[in-house]
Amino acid sequence: MAQERTNVATLKGNPITLLGPELKVGDQAPDFKLNKSLVETAALSDFAGKVKLISVVPSLDTGVCDQQTRKFNEAAGELGDNVVVLTVSVDLPMAQARWCGAAGVDKVVTLSDYKERSFGTDYGVLIKELQLLMRSIFVVDADNKIQYVEYLSEMTEHPNYEAALEATKKLVK
Repeated sequence: MAQERTNVATLKGNPITLLGPELKVGDQAPDFKLNKSLVETAALSDFAGKVKLISVVPSLDTGVCDQQTRKFNEAAGELGDNVVVLTVSVDLPMAQARWCGAAGVDKVVTLSDYKERSFGTDYGVLIKELQLLMRSIFVVDADNKIQYVEYLSEMTEHPNYEAALEATKKLVK
């Protein structure tokens, strides 16, 4: 049974429960198995040797998630080949692909936690009441150590884009 964290996050001011631990800078990033398509999966090891900016969103089909993903897609082009930007949600892989095509988003890798929600519980971002992922950012270095974390306390707010991008740029050699 996953750890339950209460009084740490809200949706429009209403309390929500996050499942899983609160990861901190210096922690080893948990491995994951996420869907790239209905049958193809991706793991943390697939991005070995790269800096990973992991942008977690509840659903690409909402305003803040849309803007967050577009912002990181723009930035991805300037971060270089040693960085991969991952956007993780529980949207179905087909919906992620459709959204990316419609939005012209082509530099971020979208991954889905729809099947097992194990990323959500391992990274402490699964919302118990909604079975969606809480907006958050993780910057993971080439050795899979977490170097930056932002768990938002209100789901409808934007993350600190500048701080996340700055943390990412510091890791690029």
